[in-house]
Amino acid sequence: MSTILNDDKIPNNVNLSSDRRLQRALEAWQPGFLSWWQEMGPAGFQAKDVYLRTAISVEANGWAHFDYVKMPDYRWGIFLEPKQEGRVHGFGDFEGQPVWDEVPGEFRNMLRRLVVTQGDTEPASVEQQRMLGQTAPSLYDLRNLFQVNVEEGRHLWAMVYLLHTYFGRDGREEADELLARRSGDRDRPRILGAFNEPNNHWLSFFMFTMFTDRDGKYQLAALAESGFDPLARTCRFMLTEEAHHMFVGETGVQRIVKRACELMKQPGGDVRAQGGIDLPTIQKYLNLWYTLSLDLFGGEVSSNAADAFAAGLKGRYKEDKYTEHKLVDSFFAMDVLEGGKVVHKDVAMRNALNEVLRTEYIKDCQRGVDRWNKTIKDEGIDFVLTLPSNKFHRQIGMWSGSYFTPAGELLDAATWNARRSEWLPSEADEAYVKSLMMPVTEPGKMAGWIAPPAKGINGLPGEFVYVRLD
Repeated sequence: MSTILNDDKIPNNVNLSSDRRLQRALEAWQPGFLSWWQEMGPAGFQAKDVYLRTAISVEANGWAHFDYVKMPDYRWGIFLEPKQEGRVHGFGDFEGQPVWDEVPGEFRNMLRRLVVTQGDTEPASVEQQRMLGQTAPSLYDLRNLFQVNVEEGRHLWAMVYLLHTYFGRDGREEADELLARRSGDRDRPRILGAFNEPNNHWLSFFMFTMFTDRDGKYQLAALAESGFDPLARTCRFMLTEEAHHMFVGETGVQRIVKRACELMKQPGGDVRAQGGIDLPTIQKYLNLWYTLSLDLFGGEVSSNAADAFAAGLKGRYKEDKYTEHKLVDSFFAMDVLEGGKVVHKDVAMRNALNEVLRTEYIKDCQRGVDRWNKTIKDEGIDFVLTLPSNKFHRQIGMWSGSYFTPAGELLDAATWNARRSEWLPSEADEAYVKSLMMPVTEPGKMAGWIAPPAKGINGLPGEFVYVRLD
């Protein structure tokens, strides 16, 4: 398989033209995708030239090509990393056996569910963010938003290709449903909770790309270990693009933090009075989006996770760093809720794999928060941002029916509800942050609530016109 993308109606490196039935099916799906993009993609900017990164091959030195493009003309398509000859299952009951190039019948429904769930997150985030361009704090940020959006669109294509290619009529119907659901819709919501939450301003956007896209990194990394080889190859390429999304989130929050610190050192030190977002408010939005993202890993004890591992469909993060890959007699020490009390006990490893993956995610999030705290310290401010307990504000899993403080202290419902606004954004917080969201479109200029980036995109100067608005 070539690593160079064929310049067909649907750019691809899977030799799509050799399968006329599949090509016709995807070309029939394409108008629906473009219609969805026009309806639910970035509002008000479809005709603008945006300085975007586009894949022209999947090789390390060729997948990122920068140029101006109108978003509806973006080269969406199907990109898989080259096949590794001789690859074998790296974990589960089939460890050491050749990977599958076709869907094994006994795991068809499980695999389809994994593909559909991953695929559903991609258009959902575009829908959540469709109005954010109207209030971008700079052209730099506006362009980064659109880069995230078009890549989420291409990640949708990646999952739709798998559905069309390997799941027959059921797959085609599922691909259509991916365009029919809507984020936050009462009747046809997106599958996962965090992708139905409103993303109404840039602080939430940066927290989303910091925490929720980081969940995407870990889910894709686990699927990139899959013994279903087309899924593994697809996810490995998607991970190269996911890194930029997390960069946007982490550096975006870091810039807001830096600006808050700068305003704290002004006379009076009142950040809000000077049009900034204060550090306690940043902490509340951190608490919100981090805990929403924790839920995306699923329940702490899960037979579905055990089954997917046993089948060789979804592994651990960087599975090859472990020495034991069957996990038949392995255990994981974790907190569980028994009789209304938190106890620490060993759980069968296969059933605890959601928590194993979540634990790796938490470590990664902490590294990002540590970098934010270094910015605060470097500015000479005495304040520390913290990740709340993984028991706090949970809607999925064993902690969802109980109430905990960010420090992990168990509370009754009345006390938690009375103190909720101490830990999560209040209506007043949301109204204040929204009040700051005024667009800044002059090249090189920046909204007053966020610091400039450390450097431009692709080595370009700060005053570069990343989006041509004229």
